[in-house]
Amino acid sequence: MRGSVDGLGTSAPLGLMLPAVFADDDLAQRFVAGLDEVLAPLHHVLDCLDSYFTPALAPVDFVRWLSDWVGAETDGTEDEALLRAAVAAAAHLHRIRGTRRGLAEAVRLAFGVEPEITESGGAAWDARPLGPVPGERRPRLRVTLALPDPTPQDRHRLETLVAAARPAHMPYTVQVTAAERTMTGDQPDR
Repeated sequence: MRGSVDGLGTSAPLGLMLPAVFADDDLAQRFVAGLDEVLAPLHHVLDCLDSYFTPALAPVDFVRWLSDWVGAETDGTEDEALLRAAVAAAAHLHRIRGTRRGLAEAVRLAFGVEPEITESGGAAWDARPLGPVPGERRPRLRVTLALPDPTPQDRHRLETLVAAARPAHMPYTVQVTAAERTMTGDQPDR
């Protein structure tokens, strides 16, 4: 958490803004110097305000607050880099929310792994009316995620994410599996 910084100067000292009659008044100068110390953090925040709304530059506690503000798909357990990436991508993900691409990007951002998504929908174009309807009759969505070391929390997190990012009318199922490990030449044969 951020706090006060001892000896933090101000970019706009009030003593210099007083009328000329108070320029040599020691009591007035000391009084406004105390106000300068109180107002200095506010001046510094306002001077750097654009940095607070840039996820890569903002303090971590502010980015956590910003993630709620912009509706980023976070659960509070992300590491700092993943949190910053989720906040930076939030507006883009809201534009494509409810699409296969939007769901895939939300899962990839949350877990760092490409999900396997199967769905019943489809899109087609036909110049003649009453053409065949693409896709299957019953809507369905299945999201499978292969993680190196899956935990029960991963399944719950994926379930929550898919419930929020899927099309509203679409029933869904999720599955988290263990990713296959690749063998390298350094490992002994068994």
